[in-house]
Amino acid sequence: MKSEIAAVVEVEKMDLFAERLTVELQEKFEGHWVPEKPSKGQVYRCIRVNAFHKYDPELLRACRESGVHYGDLGLPWEMTLWVDPGEVCGSINSIHSGQTKLMFSTESRISNSQLLHFPVTLVHLMRGAHIPPPSPFPTGSAR
Repeated sequence: MKSEIAAVVEVEKMDLFAERLTVELQEKFEGHWVPEKPSKGQVYRCIRVNAFHKYDPELLRACRESGVHYGDLGLPWEMTLWVDPGEVCGSINSIHSGQTKLMFSTESRISNSQLLHFPVTLVHLMRGAHIPPPSPFPTGSAR
C-alpha cells in the first residue's frame, strides 16, 4: 500500500511541477513571443542543460515551488529545447547524435487534451522518454 500511495504523491508532485514550469516559462517568454516572427527571441526561449549550465533557472524554480528535487527529474546530461511559437524542437545528448527532433507542432492537429498536458509531455521528453513526435522533422538539421 505504501508504494501505491507514494506513486500517487509523485504523480501529484509532477503535475504541480508541470503547472509551475508552465507559469515560469510564460513569465520568462513574455515580451519575447512574436507569433508572426517565430525565430525572434529564440535564444531567450532556449532551455539548455549541459556541463556548463547544469541548472536551468526556470526548471530549478519550478522544482522548488513544487517540492520536486531537481536531480529527480532525471534530465539527460546534455539537452537543448527551443520553445518557439507553433513548435518545440530539441536535441538530447547532441554531442553524439547531433540530431534535432520536432517534439510539438501546432500544425499537427494536436488535441486540446494533449495541449493541456504539454508541460507533462515536456518533462517526459526532457527525461529522454520515447514519445513519438507528431510529425517528422529532418534529422541532423542545423538549428
